[in-house]
Amino acid sequence: TKLILLDSLLQEFSERVVMPSFKIKVKWGKEVFQDVEANTDEEPLVFKAQLFALTGVQPERQKVMLKGAILTDSSWDKVKLRDGAMVLMMGTKDEDMPEQPVEKTKFIEDMDERELSKAMDMPAGLQNLGNTCYMNATVQCLKTVPELRTALTRFGGNVSLGGGPDSDNLTAALRDLYTTMDKGNTVPPIIMLQVLHNAFPRFAERGEGGGYQQQDANECWVEILRMLQAKTTPTEGSTKASAIEQFLGIECSSETKCAEAEGEEPTKSVEKFLQFSCYIDKDVKYLHTGLKNRLSENIEKNSPTLGRDAQYIKSMAITRLPGYITIQMVRFHFKQKEAVNAKVLKDVKFPVMLDMFEMCSTEMQDRLRPARTQFKAYEDWNVEQASTVKGKGKTEALRAEREAQDGEGHEDWWFSEDVGSSNSGYYILQAVLTHKGRSSNSGHYVGWVRQKGDTWLKCDDDEVSPIHEEDVLKLSGGGDWHTAYLLVYGPRKLPKVRGQKTGSDETPAAATENMETS
Repeated sequence: TKLILLDSLLQEFSERVVMPSFKIKVKWGKEVFQDVEANTDEEPLVFKAQLFALTGVQPERQKVMLKGAILTDSSWDKVKLRDGAMVLMMGTKDEDMPEQPVEKTKFIEDMDERELSKAMDMPAGLQNLGNTCYMNATVQCLKTVPELRTALTRFGGNVSLGGGPDSDNLTAALRDLYTTMDKGNTVPPIIMLQVLHNAFPRFAERGEGGGYQQQDANECWVEILRMLQAKTTPTEGSTKASAIEQFLGIECSSETKCAEAEGEEPTKSVEKFLQFSCYIDKDVKYLHTGLKNRLSENIEKNSPTLGRDAQYIKSMAITRLPGYITIQMVRFHFKQKEAVNAKVLKDVKFPVMLDMFEMCSTEMQDRLRPARTQFKAYEDWNVEQASTVKGKGKTEALRAEREAQDGEGHEDWWFSEDVGSSNSGYYILQAVLTHKGRSSNSGHYVGWVRQKGDTWLKCDDDEVSPIHEEDVLKLSGGGDWHTAYLLVYGPRKLPKVRGQKTGSDETPAAATENMETS
């Protein structure tokens, strides 16, 4: 089957270090693509995947020829390449294919999941290439950060299957994959997977049956961000080193004090993260509680004052909130005896609207207050409008705000001196990466992303289907169903037009900080 063929060619790629590579020309219609890399030590299907990325023509629809010889999916035997050779490709993109004859009208209630996805113009899914759902879910959730997409387009490098820096290859591969996905068809992420395996060989490990082993999606998330951190440039004027730090970077002040020697000076430092951890224990029922627990922990280390190991209390407070905050639900713990990452199934509720105010330092809280005051006045106005017009009060007000999030014209959600930060501490849930199973190295991963309002998309590999926000909030755990593992929150946006009054009648700015967080 095609999946076995893909599996075989990826295995060959990961096992080889030096590979014969040619730079050739590819003529497709009136277009000629220069310096296209072709590696004859790989299956031709990999080369066709490159042509798919360039032209949008699906591999099964390509006819590739050199001097009358046709390239098959499995062998280069009939086609002898050399540098500079001109290869002819024939094939039509999906959007240029002639339309099918008019079919009988089918109503939504009679459609299955695939037909519904097509009718509602669902975005592209990603083909599972053999236990690669961890990568597919990661790619779909990262795609919800528009500033990351923009930063990727600024990167000018290309994928080099014959070598080159891993960070260059992975950044270019993700950029090209998103470009292909924007065309709306299911994509086989062959090149992305190859680059990932090349950069991180542990992701290419195989099981007893010879197929790829399942991997930890959070490990994939962290490694991809680390590569992008090295290659994505920040926006003009930013003091951050990369777009990843600019839009996803968290900064905390840290103080470590010895609990057994009061006279010992505490150690202070600044710590930086790309995701915030939610520790889960028997007392944690809500995300907010787990996040607060992260800020204080007991550790044991050597005390210079006592000359022995002693108990220390480490306290942290957030001093910089990013526009987009990723939260890892720490659900897996390594069990030495079974040698597996066992899963904590406990139900931990998470909100659509997240407030990080209490996790911040006193100085940071003071900086957040002006924007929060404007949000409070906006909330009061929304409730007043809803009560007057529709008589539904707070429920209708929340709906009105959700609709406004997707509209045009918002106030800046960042501090003027730190574009990409959060100036309010308020966030809206925009993506959830879930795991179904009992171990991080088995089971199944799925991405769930917000489309618009309270409509979400379930991205289960190549199947993309619409669901309601209420179903997303049920992914909080408690059983063997899909359970939230990573949460991605984006900025809560304040509309520029929100019923402000002018002059002496201007909306009052009295506000309170005790907002509901769960």
